[in-house]
Amino acid sequence: MLFTKLLTLLATLLLPCVAVASSAAGAPHLDGAALSSIWVLPFACMLLSIAILPLVAPHFWHHHFGKISLFWALCFLVPFTVKFGFSLALYETLHALLLEYFPFIILLLTLFTVAGGVRLTGSLVGTPVVNTLILVIGTALASWMGTTGAAMLLIRPLLRANAHRKYKIHSVVFFIFLVANIGGSLTPLGDPPLFLGFLQGVDFFWTTKHMLLPMLFTATVLTGIYFILDTYLFGKEGRPSPEGADACGGEKLGLDGKVNLILLIGVIGAVLLSGMWNPHVEFNVYHVHVELQNVVRDVLLLIITGLSLKLTDNECRRLNDFNWFPIQEVGKLFIGIFLSMIPAIAILKAGKDGALASVINMVTDTNGEPVNVMYFWLTGILSSFLDNAPTYLVFFNTAGGDAAHLMGDMASTLLAVSAGAVFMGANTYIGNAPNFMVRAIAEDQGVKMPSFFGYMAWSFGILIPIFLMVTFIFF
Repeated sequence: MLFTKLLTLLATLLLPCVAVASSAAGAPHLDGAALSSIWVLPFACMLLSIAILPLVAPHFWHHHFGKISLFWALCFLVPFTVKFGFSLALYETLHALLLEYFPFIILLLTLFTVAGGVRLTGSLVGTPVVNTLILVIGTALASWMGTTGAAMLLIRPLLRANAHRKYKIHSVVFFIFLVANIGGSLTPLGDPPLFLGFLQGVDFFWTTKHMLLPMLFTATVLTGIYFILDTYLFGKEGRPSPEGADACGGEKLGLDGKVNLILLIGVIGAVLLSGMWNPHVEFNVYHVHVELQNVVRDVLLLIITGLSLKLTDNECRRLNDFNWFPIQEVGKLFIGIFLSMIPAIAILKAGKDGALASVINMVTDTNGEPVNVMYFWLTGILSSFLDNAPTYLVFFNTAGGDAAHLMGDMASTLLAVSAGAVFMGANTYIGNAPNFMVRAIAEDQGVKMPSFFGYMAWSFGILIPIFLMVTFIFF
């Protein structure tokens, strides 16, 4: 009897939240035209904190970045609740968390965990040929196992191979350029902004078809520059050998934790499933419609994460220097980003009626047609400083937000937004989530990475001229 009563109570609580192909009628609505630009201030402060505090107060930042992220999220949510009411604040918060943040962080967590369970064994010597080959392999893998997965798989072998080298900062910097960013151009698995586009309705293989040539051009130029630079520095060092350095204990070249390669196939399958299967069932959580196929995808990804932890030997992860800090840092920072950016998206959705009409005017000509060059550069420049995943979402909505239309008549515009977000996420440490992780691992291995602005000197000096060529050729 008690069990029956509990089931009845549970059903009473859940039934109002579950619907089959229900409509959004009665949902609260945030009119971006009613918001002034002051509402974007918490978002700007959140991102400035990421850029500046690690430089001026590194110890404080390291121990309190999660609290800082929460603080800026509340700086938006509390005044917003007072001004517009609890109902709208709850709806916007749930919308950002359920449809954007949770799918985003679950995919990153799965790729981070699974890739972190694969260890490349054996002795690699960091010669220009070997280093370039690692970058090429990582670039090729990034679109299929994610920039996070490819970066976590190969950054440690790259660091071990170059442990005896005097000059190795450039290798990590180019690794961020290629493996942690540009290599992820071809599928929604590759880079977080493309995954958000997939969640908005962009076909899984649309980016494979349209981003292939820009990606190959950019990656080829960067790889050539790296090989020339590393060859010069290798010669300047006197072509050092790894004698006296750690040589991986005499292990043969191979892979440990191979079960994770099978699990990576499962990750691809789970994401593909959510894009190809539509049972027309959704869960209505306070007017936020969460589709069943997306819930199934996220549950499968979490199961795969658990299987990776269960099936991978702990010693393999220990020898791989695996730890949870990089994904914890991304998770805590991005929840503040996704919440504080709510008004920015709403204002941009308001188009020329919103407080950021000047941005809209820059990407639209006098005839109302999109200016693809400006879409590429504005998406890219803001991706450099505002993180490329939410920036992609902002300009995706600025271009209309209709995936079917963007993939058809406005394919060049969607290409500009996609390329800008993915490519220029490499311009700063905060441009893309894996950049944080690679930097953290490199520093943990004793590589003194450039400061925030020091890294920008590398990226702007090398990448901006290449992006100008991309503009001329493709847009």
